[in-house]
Amino acid sequence: MYICRMPAVHLEVEKKYAADDAFELPSLTELLLHADGGASETGGSPVAEGEAVRQQLVATYFDTVDLRLAAAGLTLRRRKGGEDAGWHLKVPAAAGARAEVRLPLGRAARTVPEPLRRMVRVHSGGAPLRPVAEISTDRTVRRLVDATGQVLAEVADDRVTARRLVTAGTADAAGAPMSWREIEVELVGGAAELLDAVDAQLQERGLSEAADASKLAHVLDGARATPGPDRKSKKKRGPTAKAEAGAVVLAHIREQVQQIRAHDLPVRLDAPDSIHKMRVATRRLRSALTTFKPLFDAEVARSLRSELKWLAAELGAARDAEVMRDRVAATVGADDGDAAAHVVGELDRSYREAHDHVLAELDGERYHRLVSSLDALVAGPPFTARAADRAGRVLPRLVHRSYTVVRRLVEEAEAHPAGEEREELLHDARKAAKAARYAGESVSRVFGDDAARFAEAMEAVQEALGEHQDSVLIRARLRTLALSASSVEAAFLYGRLHALEEARADRFQDHFADAWNAAGRKSLHRWTR
Repeated sequence: MYICRMPAVHLEVEKKYAADDAFELPSLTELLLHADGGASETGGSPVAEGEAVRQQLVATYFDTVDLRLAAAGLTLRRRKGGEDAGWHLKVPAAAGARAEVRLPLGRAARTVPEPLRRMVRVHSGGAPLRPVAEISTDRTVRRLVDATGQVLAEVADDRVTARRLVTAGTADAAGAPMSWREIEVELVGGAAELLDAVDAQLQERGLSEAADASKLAHVLDGARATPGPDRKSKKKRGPTAKAEAGAVVLAHIREQVQQIRAHDLPVRLDAPDSIHKMRVATRRLRSALTTFKPLFDAEVARSLRSELKWLAAELGAARDAEVMRDRVAATVGADDGDAAAHVVGELDRSYREAHDHVLAELDGERYHRLVSSLDALVAGPPFTARAADRAGRVLPRLVHRSYTVVRRLVEEAEAHPAGEEREELLHDARKAAKAARYAGESVSRVFGDDAARFAEAMEAVQEALGEHQDSVLIRARLRTLALSASSVEAAFLYGRLHALEEARADRFQDHFADAWNAAGRKSLHRWTR
């Protein structure tokens, strides 16, 4: 069995500021004193500034020669000096924060540790990771602490010297040394309002946020041999109904491939909702290759759909376990005592096992072959002659076909009495409604509100059917767990949760009837004729 050995992960919430040599950084207590008295930002507790600490940091940054990690917003470095010396992989996280994966320094200075190579492989494509920049920092750290000694925030005053080790896609020429100063404020144990208060005071004293999110980005931007794009140039207009149908669909497919890449690392780090988002991108891709099948070479599309179905299933097992754990955890109360803790703990173990299995698959060759195949699809789409027809002539009819599949399944389900066969038909109808929704969303850039309203109606049908399907799966799992429960109390709690799910299922029919009636309005479908 694959066992996940998770590296240490640290969440960074920080802001960086460009500063010149003349800037005098005031004391941290002075900054807070001028921020509405500082009481609200520190919860009313007295604060003090710890003794300044000076550090000498030397970091070597690693990337492919063509800087694929940097293009994905990742930074990978080996840093000596300071309190967190080691290998660091920085990954964008929610709300401007970054997750930092940390490993010990080890002996090898020029070879990236295998766990980090695996984590970035979907972005590096397996290309060698070599030193691309060296950055030395003379840092003075000052800490704001509360009365208990807890560090609320750190302010680092950095004098930086750096040079780029690769230039214009080669590894045989280093750039000229660069020097600059920056101020970095990182939230440690304080509230977000504290960071906002310090930010306002620093900007009032003339500082502005740094143009680059990291020191590496500053080095790479400063060493560019060619100017960047003209920011004043007009934005290109989106495609119209006169565009080629293949071009419209390909733009949607390209976005989903990017989403799979973007969520690879968050899934590995078990970031909230990451499995769900990666699974959705996978399903959208498969749905596009199904709905718009006439536009693509049949064999290529069939193979990709098969592999995308496999990946969605692997992610789905973990997602279902996650949904069940969270749903049960939100249902049980304090009165359920030890039994609740046991039940939630059991469901959490199931999720952890499923997540470990996902990580094993993400490290496997099958997954990376799929990613390579998707790259090839985007780079050289295997279009048929029909893809060259106008979007307005081809795409609406294909979207309409997706709706007729939903209608057929719903009518067939309604003709069956309650039972296993009807449940299976409703499950298929849910999947078809999701495909119809994705079809409408994928062409909304061309067909605007008409396509968006159609997609919203299909989403309402999908969600109503989803409520029912989730309840069916959860009830089945609860029955299994109740039969193997280790105590009478746990078995009783499983039974009570099962009854609650039955009550939820009873409410499903009304929700679905309303959604299905709304989805059948003729005005929603005129644009697809």
